[in-house]
Parts: sequence; C-alpha cells; structure tokens
Amino acid sequence: MPDLIADNPLLTLFLVTALGYLAGQVRLGSFSLGVSAVLFVGMGASALDERLALPEIVYLLGLTLFVYTIGIEAGESFLETLRRRGARFNVLAVIVVLVGAVEAFALARALGLEPPIAAGMYTGALTNTPALAGVLDAQGRIGEASAEPVIGYSLAYPIGVLGIVLPVAFLQWRWRIDHDAEAEASGLGAEIATMTVRVTAAEPPVVRDVGAYTGTAVEVSRVESSGGARIARPDDELHPGDLVTLVGEPDDLLRAAGRLGVRLPNAPSRTELDYRRMFVSNPQVVGRTLRELRLRSDHGIVLTRIRRGDADLLAHSDSVLHLGDRVRVVAPKEKMADAEALLGDSYRTVSEMDVLTFAIGLALGLALGEVPFPLPGGGELTLGAAGGPLIVALALGALGRTGPFVWQLPYGVNLTLRQVGVVLFLAGIGTRAGEAFVDALRDPDSLLVIAAGAVITLTCSVGVIVVAHRLMGMPFGQAIGMTAGVHTQPAALAHANEQARSELPNVGYTSVYPVAMIAKIVIAQLLLVTLDGG
Repeated sequence: MPDLIADNPLLTLFLVTALGYLAGQVRLGSFSLGVSAVLFVGMGASALDERLALPEIVYLLGLTLFVYTIGIEAGESFLETLRRRGARFNVLAVIVVLVGAVEAFALARALGLEPPIAAGMYTGALTNTPALAGVLDAQGRIGEASAEPVIGYSLAYPIGVLGIVLPVAFLQWRWRIDHDAEAEASGLGAEIATMTVRVTAAEPPVVRDVGAYTGTAVEVSRVESSGGARIARPDDELHPGDLVTLVGEPDDLLRAAGRLGVRLPNAPSRTELDYRRMFVSNPQVVGRTLRELRLRSDHGIVLTRIRRGDADLLAHSDSVLHLGDRVRVVAPKEKMADAEALLGDSYRTVSEMDVLTFAIGLALGLALGEVPFPLPGGGELTLGAAGGPLIVALALGALGRTGPFVWQLPYGVNLTLRQVGVVLFLAGIGTRAGEAFVDALRDPDSLLVIAAGAVITLTCSVGVIVVAHRLMGMPFGQAIGMTAGVHTQPAALAHANEQARSELPNVGYTSVYPVAMIAKIVIAQLLLVTLDGG
C-alpha cells in the first residue's frame, strides 16, 4: 500500500485532502483548524514517507486559483471602500503589517534565526499562505530553495490563529461589548422588505426624488392610481390618493411612509403587475449598472432586490449586476417572458464559467508576477504567483467587463475554485515540508520560533483592535473583522461572526483584506531579502 500511494501523486493528493478535512472539523471550543488542517496532514504524510511529496505545480496551481478568485470577487467592493471610508483603515493595516515585519527582523537577529525560517515565521504569525508562496519564490531567486520557510510558517501558524481569537474573547469581556446594540446602531443586517403606502402628502415628489424627500434609501417599484397599476418610472409624478410600493429596510420604510402618507396593511395586488425571482445569466447585462440598462424606461420592468451569495441588497440605479445574482423582478405579466429573456434566468449558465476570460486573466496575472522590480541597493523583487494574479484580479474585478469580455465569475463557481485552490496549495506545500518539519521539532530552537511568532501575532491583533475601536471609534464587531482582514484569516473572521452575529465583521474584513494581502506578499519577500543580505 505505501508503494501504491507513493507512486500515485493524485491518490496522495486526495487522501491528504480527505484526511485534512476530517481533522479540520475537530473543534476545541470555538476554535478549529478548518481547511488549514490539510497543511498539517500533508506534513505528517511526507514525514512518514518522503516519497509522498507532491509536484511543485500542485501548490503553484492552487495558489494562483486561490488569489485570483479572491481578487475577482473583492475588486469592486475594494475600490468602493477606498472611495468612501477605507483609506485610513488601509493605512492602519499596512502600518500593522510593517510593524510585524520589523518585529520579525529584530527577533530573527536577536535569536539567531535563519532568514528563510524568520520569513516563514512572519507569514505564519500573520497567517498568510500567499505571502509564504512569495517567500518561496523569492528564496529560489536569491539562492537554493528549501523547506525552511514552510517550517517557520508551520511553527508559527497555530498560535497565529489562537493569537487573534483569544484577544477578541478577552477584550469583549473586558470592555463589556454589546454586539446587538452595535449592530442596531450601525443599521447593518436589516432585511429588505416592501410596504404599500397611500399618498396623502399635499405636494409629493416625483419618483426619483422620493428618497431625498423622505430622507431614506427607499426605492419605488410601482404606482397604482385610478388609471391602474404601473411600473414606477423616474419622472412619474405622484399625487394624493396614489398607492405606491416602497422597497427598503424596515426602519427606512416606516420613516418614508410617515412622510408620504398612510401605510396600508395589504400586499400589492398581482392582478396587473407580477413579481418573481430570476437568475442573472446573460453576459450582456453583467457588469452594467441598472441606470445603463434602462430597464424601467426601455423595457417596462424594475428590479427591487439583488440576492448575491447569502446577502440581500436593495437595487438602485447605481447597482451593478453580477453573474449568478438572483433578482426580484416586478413587471406586467405579459412582460415577464421578456424579462426572463433579457436577464437569462438560467441556473445552468451561472454554474459555468467563461474559460476564455478566466484563462486570459490568470495569464496576465502570472506575467505580471514575473516582472522584476528593482530594490534600493541592488537586487530585485517580483510579485510572483501570488501577488501578480491578485493585483490583476482586483483590477479586472473592479472593471467587471471590458467590451464583450466579462471578467466576473459566477458566485458559486468562484467559491468552488477558491476552495479547490486553497486545498491544492496547502496539500502541495505540506507534503514538501514534512521531513524537515519533524527535524525542526527535535531542535529546541523551534520553541524560540513559536514564541517569536506569538509576539508578532499578539502585537498585531491587539494593536488593530485597540486602535480601530478605541482611537478610531469603530464598532467592536467591525474592529475584530478588520483584525481578521489584516491577518487575512478566514477562521478568525468566522469566530468574529459568531461573536457579533451581524454583518459588522464582514465589513471590517473586506475593507482591508486586499491591501493587507498585497502588503504581506511584498513585505515578506523584502524581509527575506533584507535578512539574507544582512
């Protein structure tokens, strides 16, 4: 049996993956290794038999899939966050990542750690596997590649996760955080609902101005008057006695109803206008705003809600449609077939991907990753198989489409590719480092690596929470999500979500995740080059 497994890399890959997933389900309180357990199972397998090391292409393929799908998904929201409020948050993220690197440099010098071990320790303390891949790339360019970065990473990683979770538990107890009150004050997590209102205001506004008139973010989907029910168009004038259907968050609906007229208990009639959910699968409408599509004026239909992943979003004129969105369509019954043809409404289509644009995007990212950037004092830096695809994916994700090319991936396809990518990467690097890791554990100096990694983790995690919550006034739930984002740690985000029970951690996480990812990929390589040159 050992010979059979050793002679079959694919069998090795899937056995390591299956056993890793089983190990990742084991929980100690609220903590579990999750998918990261694949790394340690891979290391254990190759420690038992060095022939089980998987080919290098396995972890490189996994890495590029993982970072590319993250970038495509985060591109649009990342730019939006930067435009609105994210600049100072991202400055804080970069400062924290730099502080961690300075600590790693100082500790490596003080403790006499080898540069590859120290650089790997830094990526493990900040729990970033793409940064580890960047270190492995850089190590190959400045000398002979070895398993030392993976060893440093593996020694520091477990404390790197616990060092985020434990401070969250302590600080929320110490500061007596009320997560429910924070969520209510932030207005996040409210459901999207509808309300029928009879207009009684003496001088009601036109449809496009209802939000400004009521001081809310509600949208008007339909208007019913003596002439019958019709889709609300931006220029439609409202009159006393009209029945309007408002869409928005419950609190906004109540405020808007109070300004416009009287709330009615009955749902809108479906006699003349109907509504249903449809999938967005037509590439011609993807990557375009509702304003550009002119659905109300040119097609006589209106979209009121967008279901993206597990979140419901209010549809407005600046909303951009993505492949795989489920939208609520309101239209006359005779136009429902036209709406279906326009949007696509094909579950099969949104379960597939455009192989051409996917391959072009990855090729561009890998090409960028090979471009050398000169460093002060000589030497050069490349973004590698992690940084190049991530930057290109962020740019393409923000664009959405270029002419006929749609860069987005359907939501379900993206998650599947991302999961496959991280498994390939963790299994690949794990099986290539097992024997060296066992040798390292026999060395008492390994305790120094673990302790140094813990110092870096705690400094960064506690620093982000204190500065963001106490100095910047950020809600605690958002601050702990931001901490998970700075560490680019999904397990920490899951723990934050369990504690906050709202969308606040997700807001904090996505606001800094891309910048923190890129910063660590670059800074980890600079740390290796600096230590090696010193």
